[in-house]
Amino acid sequence: MEYSIKDIASITGGDLQTANPETTIRYIAIDSRRILFPERTLFFALVTTHRNAHIFIHDLIKAGVTNFVVSEPVADIPLNINSVRVKDGLQALQMLAAYHRAQFNYPVIGITGSNGKTIVKEWLNQLLEADHNIVRSPKSYNSQVGVPLSAWQMSPEHDLAIFEAGISTVKEMKRLEKIIHPTIGILTNVLQAHDEGFDSKEQKAKEKLKLFSDSDLVIYNSDDKIVDKAARELSARLFSWGKKDHADLKIISVDKEKAGAKISAIFQDQNILITIPFTDEASVQNAITCWCLMLVFKIPAEVIQERMLLLQAVEMRLQLQAGINDCAVIDDSYSFDLNSLEIALDFLKQQKQYTQRTIIVSDIPGDATDEQYQKVITLLHKGGISKLITIGKQWQHRSELVDENFKLYSFKNLDEFVEGFPLSSLHKELILIKGARKFGFERIVSLLISKTHQTVMEINLSAIIHNLNQHKSKLKPGTKLMAMVKAFGYGSGSSELASLLQFHQVDYLAVAYADEGIDLRKSGINLPIMILNSDEATFHNLIEYNLEPELFSFGILSSFIQYLKSQGIKNYPVHIKLDTGMHRLGFSGDDMDKLGLLISSDHITVKSVFSHLVASEDGHEDVFTRQQFDLFQECCNKLQHSLTYKFMRHIGNSAAISRHSNMQLDMVRLGIGLYGIGEDSLHLIPAATLKTTIAQIREVKEGDTVGYNRKGKVLKDSLIATIRIGYADGFRRILGNGAGKVWVNAHLAPVIGNVCMDMTMIDVTDVPGVKENDTVEIFGSNLPVQQLAAWANTISYEILTGVGQRVKRVYLQE
Repeated sequence: MEYSIKDIASITGGDLQTANPETTIRYIAIDSRRILFPERTLFFALVTTHRNAHIFIHDLIKAGVTNFVVSEPVADIPLNINSVRVKDGLQALQMLAAYHRAQFNYPVIGITGSNGKTIVKEWLNQLLEADHNIVRSPKSYNSQVGVPLSAWQMSPEHDLAIFEAGISTVKEMKRLEKIIHPTIGILTNVLQAHDEGFDSKEQKAKEKLKLFSDSDLVIYNSDDKIVDKAARELSARLFSWGKKDHADLKIISVDKEKAGAKISAIFQDQNILITIPFTDEASVQNAITCWCLMLVFKIPAEVIQERMLLLQAVEMRLQLQAGINDCAVIDDSYSFDLNSLEIALDFLKQQKQYTQRTIIVSDIPGDATDEQYQKVITLLHKGGISKLITIGKQWQHRSELVDENFKLYSFKNLDEFVEGFPLSSLHKELILIKGARKFGFERIVSLLISKTHQTVMEINLSAIIHNLNQHKSKLKPGTKLMAMVKAFGYGSGSSELASLLQFHQVDYLAVAYADEGIDLRKSGINLPIMILNSDEATFHNLIEYNLEPELFSFGILSSFIQYLKSQGIKNYPVHIKLDTGMHRLGFSGDDMDKLGLLISSDHITVKSVFSHLVASEDGHEDVFTRQQFDLFQECCNKLQHSLTYKFMRHIGNSAAISRHSNMQLDMVRLGIGLYGIGEDSLHLIPAATLKTTIAQIREVKEGDTVGYNRKGKVLKDSLIATIRIGYADGFRRILGNGAGKVWVNAHLAPVIGNVCMDMTMIDVTDVPGVKENDTVEIFGSNLPVQQLAAWANTISYEILTGVGQRVKRVYLQE
């Protein structure tokens, strides 16, 4: 559906300023970096704690966007631009989404709860997509912003909607209810976790149930007395499940076997049964919730059983992995609809290090029209795809829709692709694999990813974005941010992180050596890059790749100026390092007069003067930190008198951003904080997880030994597992002989014996249910890297940067 800008002004109660009131809008956007169709997009300039989107309006106008919703004046707007001025941009977005939702009369399922919302939504889509054309929330779009964006997707071609809603405090759900206005409600559960915004569990349950204040039917677990009591206050018809007699679906038993769980129940005095291919308790509860809805929809028991058996795990995150022939692979092989395709293409666009972009795509599920296939083609054009590989008969029937801008390969099924497509022809390409589940595209993924050993380091890009925004929220207006991506991005991969940070508009990058900067330039990074360690051998490359050196001594400064003179180069950007207490590199306070004369050379432009705080994270050293800052300011003031222009000043690092906000100055440098290590008050998320697997498990008798030099003494009959990681991968030898532990099946297992080069042995005697090929977490969300560092008598920096290069990095975005 489309709306005119005049209609939108009326719906939102805004003041319209337009040259063409009949301009039609098809798309809405809140992120200036994620606009595929600028000429038909309405951009909402939202103001949040992290940013004011009004600052991006002029850049968007240059990119072709002509329609905006604003809540404050914007200067120098061209006459051909349409704008709707409102009091609150978010409220206007929600009003428009609520109006749009009201245009449709088909069933809308609203899902809320403490957890399980996205899994239930995606499983319902799997279970019902054969019967319905479903529109649903992309990923976990369940916030005050995500819900209106989800509802905007509704169109006449759909006949069922499934949206999830999440809240963090009181009074939020009322706004979401107006948008979703569900006819059927599902409450997954109400847990004590994340209770900060609520006085009690009772209040939390009532707030969540407000989503269903005007619903016809609500599904919930009545075994929870608090939830049951709150649900009975609703006017809707209730459908409950649980183990108690009053439940509509009474659960009799859950029998867990190796292949899955059999769930027996009584419904309408009949014994019924489903089997699911999962055994964990969360999956059992989520499956029962879905079962309830299928019973409400009167789906035959045999159909329910058949579909439940085929349930697949929901992959919550996109994965970027190293592929064959220097390619990279984005794995999105578990679903296919236009909305998830847009999200995947957006993720693809962030990867600037690849110029050749390829997609392997299946038929659209269901009875898709030519118009839908044409939409896919348009999206692929906007996403920069040049090679299109289609698998499915529907694509073959529509080959005439694919224009000559694509290099097209078409196959009727997966077997034909595997047998007929030469994988060797893929080289240095970014490959998106996008397919409906029934096509089994995980087989393609296994063919295209590099075959490495089973130790991987997962980098959660969404966590890095969160951590970046948390630090940005502490910055004063006008303070720039330099991101440190040295040492292979603290072990996480420099070019991948640099692409992400460039996409999220940091101001500067910094690396240790020129080689790192050159690699970033070759990967498509065009942000300013500061090189922390330069020498005369690198001067040519600095100039060739537009890299900005840190100059820290009279020798290196004089040599660089002389080199610039010899090349006839003037005003080259440089950064001056001062030593205010670290005593590592930099000019001392006594050098300022001589330094002032040298930096006045017209061959250089001083972009910044900076120093390094020694102990900004340590409250016991705050007096020394203040002394450093005062000395830095004094030196900068002296240098400023030598120049006719102003330079940036920066001394604040990750810890200082929040602990010493008065030291932010013109720019701050964010390093380890990006990766989730820092102040508790920032609520950072660990971005890196190092995982491996169990290669073998053996029984070892009391009195025997494990490992080199017989260091691992077995004190009782034990179960010993060998895991696929050693000191060559960064698991330090000091962690051997019980000093370190790993996380297996929700238990800590100690290292026994010496750590080997490629393998390590752990004692799993007290770990229930352990088996070969189980996943082992070395550090991550369950075992913080700080703890591993403490066991190794070192710091988190050394653990992260010490992860070996042979360990495959997998990049995830939620």
